[in-house]
Amino acid sequence: MLIIERKDGESIDRVLKRYKRKHRNVQLRKELNQRKYFTKPSIKRREEVLKAAYIQSKQEE
Repeated sequence: MLIIERKDGESIDRVLKRYKRKHRNVQLRKELNQRKYFTKPSIKRREEVLKAAYIQSKQEE
């Protein structure tokens, strides 16, 4: 669980913004969705290879 401490004089909107940024960076939602279903290691590896190929093709452009 993420814990965000409120600093003196900090507005609640600012605290919520920091919380949302931390939540997005931690990728908690992505991990929860991955735990719903079992993914075979071979499929995980295939996705990694496809992602790497996509990134490499974008860098070559």
